[in-house]
Amino acid sequence: MEVEARAPGKLILAGEHAVVHGYAAVAAALGLFTRCHIRRSLIPGDGVCLQLLDLKLTLQWSLQEIDSLVKLVHSDVAVANPTSPEVIARLKDLLDDKSLPEAKIGIAFGVMAFLFLYSSILGVIPSTVTVSADLPMGAGLGSSASFCVSLVAALLAMAKVSASNTHESHVYASNNGVDHLKIDEAGLDLVNKWAFKGETILHGRPSGIDNTVSTFGYIVKVKGGQLTRLQDSIPLKILLTNTKVGRNTKALVAGVGERAQRHHKAMTAIFEATEAITEEFVQILQLGSDWESAKSEQEAKVEELVEINQGLLQSMGVSHPAIQVICRTTAKYQLRSKLTGAGGGGCVLTIIPDQLAKKTLDKVKGDLEEQGFECFEAAIGVPGVHLTLG
Repeated sequence: MEVEARAPGKLILAGEHAVVHGYAAVAAALGLFTRCHIRRSLIPGDGVCLQLLDLKLTLQWSLQEIDSLVKLVHSDVAVANPTSPEVIARLKDLLDDKSLPEAKIGIAFGVMAFLFLYSSILGVIPSTVTVSADLPMGAGLGSSASFCVSLVAALLAMAKVSASNTHESHVYASNNGVDHLKIDEAGLDLVNKWAFKGETILHGRPSGIDNTVSTFGYIVKVKGGQLTRLQDSIPLKILLTNTKVGRNTKALVAGVGERAQRHHKAMTAIFEATEAITEEFVQILQLGSDWESAKSEQEAKVEELVEINQGLLQSMGVSHPAIQVICRTTAKYQLRSKLTGAGGGGCVLTIIPDQLAKKTLDKVKGDLEEQGFECFEAAIGVPGVHLTLG
């Protein structure tokens, strides 16, 4: 009895920071994934085992420990409260017992989210959950949402399998929209809601953008707190470069807000220009079949938008010397780049034109890696979460 799900990360294409002030932004599902595999145990006495392959970390809990949490959580996503004092206290107790290595203490909230989602959805069922990811952590690429979405989809699928095979009943086991190898629209909505609950443990007050993009895939437009899913996409490829520079998102957002107060008219003009870029991005990304008939022309437009957007972000004060180095390096090869996410470090995206020779791309990557950066090639606007293994 095994299931596996994978969920993409997310990339902000345009509108960073302006979206905080009520303007539009556009995000796309990123072709780098988190994979969650669940193997049900039928051996009496087995508990719950979490294997985080990329961190080389294995954690285990007895069924009695899981049951103590099951009694505090709720299997209905509409009323489940992951941040209630009782639930948080029990989650901390279950984590404190494991004595996480100091070098890995940063993943504590991720483990707490795992425990909450597992106990809420699957309950007191023994299994081994194995997680691996292409996504770097803490780089603004939606790694935590990708983790939550892939975990929830696999848990819901296992709940269905367990119910049909052993007549056990638990959360949505008979009608949750998630079958062994298929997730329908209702199931996706349920996955998204549960993943958001997990994100609240990780981030306190998440926007919902990351888990929505990871669940449904493709492209999402955001404005004034409203999320609009855009189903169509085009085969645009990017190079992602991780600066490996940590950043404080909260401080960066606050800094832009303070600059907007000091220079209201100027910053309003910058935000409006950023929104115009976002709207043009959305139009281009929805060209569908028309994209192929004018591919080079549309790619050139996208590259110009990326270059303009980076200039505006720099004017907001959220660039960084490492980001500028990457932009200058890619410019040597006539490629256009911009920061993605909060800035101040994190990742930089570079548009890869369809006709760019592999030899040239390898030179770009080699140049960046020699300077200590980490590079990933990926598609954008990919489909969302899906079950991949029976």
